[in-house]
Amino acid sequence: MDNDATKVRKLLRQQAAIAHFGSFALQEDNLLTVLTEAARVCAKGLDVLFSKVCRYRPVENDLLIEAGYGWRTGVVGHVVSNADETSPQGRAFITGQPSICNDLSKDNNYKLPGFYAEHNIISTIDVVIKGNGHPYGVLEIDNDKQHDYDQHDIEFLTSFANVLAEAVATSARREALQAIIKEKDALLTQKNILAEELQHRVRNNLHLVYGMLSKQLSDTLDEAGRRGIKAIARRVSTLAEVYDHLLGEGAMRMADFGSYIKSLCRSLTELHAAPHGAVTVNCDSDSVFLDLDAVTVLGIIVAELVSNSYDHAFPKDDGVINVSVRRPGAAGDAAILTVSDNGVGFTPDPNDKRHGLGLVRRLVKQVRGTSTVQSERGTVWTIHFPVIEAIVLNPLGPNSSTSI
Repeated sequence: MDNDATKVRKLLRQQAAIAHFGSFALQEDNLLTVLTEAARVCAKGLDVLFSKVCRYRPVENDLLIEAGYGWRTGVVGHVVSNADETSPQGRAFITGQPSICNDLSKDNNYKLPGFYAEHNIISTIDVVIKGNGHPYGVLEIDNDKQHDYDQHDIEFLTSFANVLAEAVATSARREALQAIIKEKDALLTQKNILAEELQHRVRNNLHLVYGMLSKQLSDTLDEAGRRGIKAIARRVSTLAEVYDHLLGEGAMRMADFGSYIKSLCRSLTELHAAPHGAVTVNCDSDSVFLDLDAVTVLGIIVAELVSNSYDHAFPKDDGVINVSVRRPGAAGDAAILTVSDNGVGFTPDPNDKRHGLGLVRRLVKQVRGTSTVQSERGTVWTIHFPVIEAIVLNPLGPNSSTSI
């Protein structure tokens, strides 16, 4: 009766060991740690001094001791056995059946590595660790005493090897997934590098075109031609400013329009500094994140209006231009762009090309905004535009396309 109770306690202990190891293996990412713990738990579960996990190496056609418990230094990670019937683990690997040896001293069929004798190994059990295509390897327990292993011991070790096989498969899947993620990250990094290089090339080309237009401006004698080239140069400069700001924010699709407008106003001041040294440009803006397309269009609007104030509002070369962007409501509401000056003013006329009314209003429609202009004492442009994650530009008809 006492013997039966002892067997029951042993079985319960072994079942608990398998359950605890399974939980551990699912949470542990390092396969070598899992294999080492498996060797320790198996040795404890069967009350033996030694245990090892052997991994099959197809190229060498051998079994390398990958992890172990109880062995002296120099065994784990170094010793190999033949993957054939000349070794206990080789026999289990070849046949797929448990290989049991109660007394190695009486079995002359095996060619054993020297460490068996060095550790006085007498009895062993080997069971195969299954895998995809071919077994992963072999799980072995070793004892320095002769031992008659029963069917429960075999079943415990076999069940443990099956759990270990699933842990090995999980690790392989995890490694494959990590490799895919690593490859994806590498491709994404390469894409970002190429995109940034493209942005730099576009930005540099815009600056080059602007330089060429500036030179052409100085060589053009006709006043109408000078005005046309100057307008084109101004718009190219504005686009270059967009790319400068975009690259400064890490080549993102979204950009802070408020921050960009402040930078643009500084550039416009420098652009007009020579002929209009006494004009002051003030810029005050809330932070408003917009799609890059909207930033570009609104930037051109600001450049047109500020330049018109420079060119037409201050015949005596002194005055103030104010640019502001306000976000009075919550996210998703409209923002307000205001460009004003204290110049001579003008009579608003939709057909007045001198003040850029037609171009500005077409551009405002592209960002689905509305505009008003007052010009009694100075000029005030007020433009309302929606703030959404990406402003969808309103395509214009073939007869009303905007050329910038």
